[in-house]
Amino acid sequence: MSIVAVNTKKIIKQRGLLQKKVAIDAGYTPKRFSDLLNNRKIVTDQDIIRIANVLRVSPNELFKSE
Repeated sequence: MSIVAVNTKKIIKQRGLLQKKVAIDAGYTPKRFSDLLNNRKIVTDQDIIRIANVLRVSPNELFKSE
């Protein structure tokens, strides 16, 4: 799983958000968003920007490694 997917899922869980709501707010179908987070689709730079905007984090936060 990509670091972007791991961090996105972690932020969604920490904030008590629904993955479906984040998907829709970012302009994705829930299926497409799930595919991005489960490495069935390639996450592009535009995807990262859209996801970061909805989560209200910088794109760099999605790349952080702990």
